Amino acid sequence: MTDITLAPVQPDQPTHLMATYGRQAISFVRGRGAYLYTQDGTEYLDALTGIAVCGLGHAHPAIAEAIAEQAATLVHTSNLFEIPWQTAAAQKLAEVSGMEEIFFSNSGAESNEGAIKIARKFGTQQGISLPKIIVAEQSFHGRTLATLSATGNKKVQDGFAPLVEGFIRVPFGDIEAIQEAALQHPDIVAILIEPIQGEGGINTAPQGFSYLEEVRHLCNQHNWLMMLDEIQTGNGRTGKYFAYQHTNIIPDVLTTAKGLGNGFPVGAVMTQGKAVGLLGPGSHGSTYGGTVLGSRVVYTVIDTIQKENAVENAAVVGNYIVDQLRTQLADKGVQVRGFGMMIGIQLPKDCTELVAIARDEYKLIINVTAGSVVRLLPPINMTQSQADILLERLVALITNYL
Repeated sequence: MTDITLAPVQPDQPTHLMATYGRQAISFVRGRGAYLYTQDGTEYLDALTGIAVCGLGHAHPAIAEAIAEQAATLVHTSNLFEIPWQTAAAQKLAEVSGMEEIFFSNSGAESNEGAIKIARKFGTQQGISLPKIIVAEQSFHGRTLATLSATGNKKVQDGFAPLVEGFIRVPFGDIEAIQEAALQHPDIVAILIEPIQGEGGINTAPQGFSYLEEVRHLCNQHNWLMMLDEIQTGNGRTGKYFAYQHTNIIPDVLTTAKGLGNGFPVGAVMTQGKAVGLLGPGSHGSTYGGTVLGSRVVYTVIDTIQKENAVENAAVVGNYIVDQLRTQLADKGVQVRGFGMMIGIQLPKDCTELVAIARDEYKLIINVTAGSVVRLLPPINMTQSQADILLERLVALITNYL
């Protein structure tokens, strides 16, 4: 193998990249488990994991081995042919999700695009010419034109008008608002929501997960599709394989990505019940969806999560982190919320500068969303000893800031 070492990019050096990201002034060259390393070997505890992507941590040996072996064997043939690893991955995903049909995409946005198409197909088959989908305020569903139109964030939408029509927005967790929308719009065909709003600030509905049960009841009552966006909450993140499994309901359409590939770009849109069979040959597709390599990664990720009992670990260690934060920050005027390894700490003031302070002074990688919420998305297999290191650094960070 050729040994290539890339020199750090200098501040005034042109990169030829579109300036679509506000990048931090740091780069990492290596990762292992819950840690990231810079070129000089400095170690950082990663409590963000690529924004909920590397749920099993960085450079997991089982996943690295599967990628290397498959890349040296066969990467891609296209969906013109049978793909045994795709069939096996779909079987694994069906087992952990309870869904019946699975379409593999390349990202969360593509998965949600698939869900939107399924809802529209469902409506048109019932003679509804302009089907509408209920979505929530403060939601985030992606950056394609349709998914940013569904997103409840005007900053994401700014400059991209005209937006895609067909979305009705209601406050997150407000059942009465959904009932009112049903009275005003007879052409509603589906509801698309996140069980927990990640980008919106780790928001849970006021009534908790029982909100999903109420939504399920309304969907049954009105013959709507219940569609859950579990791009961020899926794959063990909340202490269940999927967040809706904290309840006794099951959605008609389920989307996921992020932790599905542990860093490899892959997503999925899944159906069961009355949503099965709505997309047939020629109605949807993807050149890179469900490649041999991508499918083997999905299979290996799910298999590894199961073998390591990582979902159960996320529940136990995540609850430990939440309990400790509530105890140790009890007098700081903060609110701690979340499930499993999806945790938000609402501070009494804006705190975007904490990202840089945490990185530079505490060697801790975190994120701030919604202006004043410290967002933690650690590996779902984080050990308690690593959690104690996280708590030590984070509590000191927030205490000194407030």
